[in-house]
Amino acid sequence: MNIKELEQLSWIYINECLNHTKDHPTASGKIARIKDRQIPTISYFLKIWIPSKGKPTICRSTYYNWLNDKKDQFRMDTIKNIEGLFEALAIDIVANEGKGIFYAKNKLGMADTQNGNVFQSNIFAKFGNENRPILNIDPISESETIVISAPVVIKSPIPISDQHQ
Repeated sequence: MNIKELEQLSWIYINECLNHTKDHPTASGKIARIKDRQIPTISYFLKIWIPSKGKPTICRSTYYNWLNDKKDQFRMDTIKNIEGLFEALAIDIVANEGKGIFYAKNKLGMADTQNGNVFQSNIFAKFGNENRPILNIDPISESETIVISAPVVIKSPIPISDQHQ
């Protein structure tokens, strides 16, 4: 298989991943066909998808050798382009559809932690002319009406030093 054919096949595979659908039962008992984009993977593309189309494939080691082959810049750039396309689609599917969380962590280097600064602040409520902190259980009056609250932690995407500039 030559590199141009591999690139053409990668685009066909990407289109299949984008346009994949599945049958989904509805509450009325009918079956609806819904869009279900698939995360593209190099392994599936090389080992299963290409042979299923009746095309000769290359083994993964050849693919990765081509990826790092500085002697053939065109072939190396084409493989990097295919990798980039697969990764871009995978990231979009993970980000927008919540699919493939473990794939995102293991293959895309994503993490399920939030960046930003954490700071704690007391919240005060104004009762008449006085500011009083809202405690875990704070009776407002002698009636049975109470305010139940918890300490507030606000995650800021902006570093604290940048907020007051």
